[in-house]
Amino acid sequence: MNERQIEISGIDYTQFLGANDKNFKKIASEIKCTIAVRGHYIILKGEQEELDFAEKLLTELILLFNKHNELYASDIDTVVSVLRKKDSYTDTSNGKGDWPAILYTKDNAIKPKTFGQAEYVDKVNNNDLVFAIGPAGTGKTYMAVALAVAHLRDRFVSRIILTRPAVEAGENLGYLPGDMMEKVDPYLRPLYDALGDMIPQEKLQKYIQNRIIEVVPLAFMRGRTLNSAFLILDEAQNTTPGQMKMLLTRLGVNSKAIVTGDITQIDLAANVESGLIQVQSVLKNVPGVDFVYLTDQDVVRHRLVREIIKAYDSFKQSSNQDA
Repeated sequence: MNERQIEISGIDYTQFLGANDKNFKKIASEIKCTIAVRGHYIILKGEQEELDFAEKLLTELILLFNKHNELYASDIDTVVSVLRKKDSYTDTSNGKGDWPAILYTKDNAIKPKTFGQAEYVDKVNNNDLVFAIGPAGTGKTYMAVALAVAHLRDRFVSRIILTRPAVEAGENLGYLPGDMMEKVDPYLRPLYDALGDMIPQEKLQKYIQNRIIEVVPLAFMRGRTLNSAFLILDEAQNTTPGQMKMLLTRLGVNSKAIVTGDITQIDLAANVESGLIQVQSVLKNVPGVDFVYLTDQDVVRHRLVREIIKAYDSFKQSSNQDA
């Protein structure tokens, strides 16, 4: 019989355990080892595997409680469900670690799945402006939206602004039906999709109506000052240097920003420099600004996506050598 101690001195443990120990009893019913509270410690006794699960459960619940200052039975159910899914928190077969959740949804916990993504989250938590650069499928946009929603939830910011350039439309934009917002909506749809995964639809619509969350084309950002906001610029490889400077200088007091992009998929005209390429030289030594570079090793989509990226990289290198 092994024993493990979990310290709870840093939280209001009476509230964490619940009225009449309601939460404590709920937790005890979900684990297969004995559990007791002694002072500021939760004592666990059982087999190693059972202790590992119980410790992960309690650690996640404490993190959740610290953010919300409350804990409900539904929170416990959600965390238990996530932890019980095979490989949802540790994948020892490929050397991936166990990282805390960024955000809990009704069906899942959003957390880093690769070391690159874990570095991404760490840099966002420690800097006001982070550039996430890497190929498709590495979670650049999805992780950015999750981090923004978590900051809004925890009241670190009071609104979220998500923006994208609509470069792909070019001059053909005028031929699309509808007003300007309807014309650019297809280019903003991936941001809405990510938000829809993380926020209940009714609550999301309320946030959008009250302008707590805005999803807008980059061209609409000129002249604004964003205080207490979490700003996300997606597909930044398709911004010009002027547009990049314009967007970054929108940041106001108590604001944070993530800029994402894939410099291998630039849709600008051949003679136009990408703002995302230039900014790496311009801001490389500015305090509070950091860069994270994701690779094919961070791809979390279908396994073929990683192979496709490798194949294109190999083809490009071969073409350059032949030239």
